[in-house]
Amino acid sequence: MNEPEVFIRLDDDGRPYAPGTTLSGEYRLDGVDSANVQAVEVSVLWHSEGKGDEDLAVHEFWRKDAEALGDPRRPERFSTTLPQSPLSYEGQIVKIHWCVRARVIFKRGRDLVAQKVFRLGNVPPARPPVAVKPEENIGVIP
Repeated sequence: MNEPEVFIRLDDDGRPYAPGTTLSGEYRLDGVDSANVQAVEVSVLWHSEGKGDEDLAVHEFWRKDAEALGDPRRPERFSTTLPQSPLSYEGQIVKIHWCVRARVIFKRGRDLVAQKVFRLGNVPPARPPVAVKPEENIGVIP
């Protein structure tokens, strides 16, 4: 038997999503023994990373218990309307990432988690700070 895997595909993969538009796609499981699956959870969420406290918020969440799963190899659809904020951001101090995360909860063994990152909004990444040479510090008294 293959190692269990979760595949996530977004319908408009590769482009930034505008706030208020629909994010849709599908997920499927491969190499998973359905008799050992307790549930599958799918969420659309954002999380921050960087200095200070890191935040995480779930925008949308779906859960299918084992009885409702059917054939786990069959793709399952999801869809949600994206919020107005927070927008994806690649800053020097803080970053905000959006993703679709799928979690397979097994009756025995460790959970299996996969995620697919996407961009909400089209905020350009922060530019790195420009280093100033000492001789360019005009007006500085030594």
